[in-house]
Amino acid sequence: MLNPRFPGNIFAILGFVLCLASSAYAQQEQAPPKVSIAAAYSEEIVEEAVFIGKAEAIDQVDIVARVSGFLEEVLVENGAVVKEGDVLFRIESDSYEASLDARRADLAKARADLELTSIELERKTELLARGSAPESERDIAKANELSAEAEVKSAEAAIRQAELELSYTNIFAPFSGRIGQMSVSTGELVGPTTPPLVNLVREAPVYVSFSLSERQLANILEQLETDASKLTSSSSTPDVFVTLPNGTVLEEPGKIVFLDNRISPTTGTISLLAKFENKRKLIIDGAFLNVRIQALEATEALLVPQASVQRDQRGDFVLVVNAQQLVEQRYIQTGDVFGPSIVVTEGLQEGESVIVEGLQRVRPGVQVDAILSGQSEG
Repeated sequence: MLNPRFPGNIFAILGFVLCLASSAYAQQEQAPPKVSIAAAYSEEIVEEAVFIGKAEAIDQVDIVARVSGFLEEVLVENGAVVKEGDVLFRIESDSYEASLDARRADLAKARADLELTSIELERKTELLARGSAPESERDIAKANELSAEAEVKSAEAAIRQAELELSYTNIFAPFSGRIGQMSVSTGELVGPTTPPLVNLVREAPVYVSFSLSERQLANILEQLETDASKLTSSSSTPDVFVTLPNGTVLEEPGKIVFLDNRISPTTGTISLLAKFENKRKLIIDGAFLNVRIQALEATEALLVPQASVQRDQRGDFVLVVNAQQLVEQRYIQTGDVFGPSIVVTEGLQEGESVIVEGLQRVRPGVQVDAILSGQSEG
């Protein structure tokens, strides 16, 4: 309950307090909002283009049996790394060895027959010279010798064929690589008409295929100041980098080794191949990768923090703080992203300050209290 003796003093005190609060509120309302700014800066960058690519083994083959027979030995395991010339499978060779022995016997007989016909021809020739035999008998003997020579050649060819078939009972790796999952077991009947025994893929080096649109190809050729025929030459080939499916950027660069000779009328793109040594064997055949092509030389570009860039129906813009600490809305043209920054190709000049923090508290035309981003406000 108020003391009736001091009503005037109490109301005076209350009025004074309200006045102070109103004054403080007015000062707070009039204080310009604080924002963080960063200056647009120039830096040398290496421009790049990004595409979707697919890893392709330089060599891959389905290993098939070239002769029929029962599989006697499987000398590798699923997924094994093999070297060129390693024996992978053995087919029973007994029947092929027997066939080779028979062909050798045929050759021995053919040579004996040839020797006999040669002796007969020599005899008939001598008798003809003496006038003791007609010329027709000499001609028959000559024909018999020629036939015997042909039989010898046929027997020799049959031996080569038998040796070849015998060699096919050992199935070798045609190149170094890693095999997949085998589809056969020991004792199984295999042959040229049965499914492949296993697949072999060369792991390193490896190709990465990708496609460029007509515009992208024209931009790259213009930037490199070269033409399509020279793009794969050592002096004009830009470095190519890939990002693995798990997001890891492979440090090892690749080189463009093939550029197709025409634009596809269906897709409007042109096919390229980049070759990677793949020393760590991280690029796996069939994998989809992000492919990046870098320019040969760095170029100077104007950059601002990505956090400063906003967008509306007209396009990208930034809020610039001018020398009078007033906010200006500036529409810009942007380029590639480099880490936390983005390239500005039009609309800004080096050194101009853009707002990176406090964007929601300001609008064009208002005055702000700007501090450099990263500095304390105290």
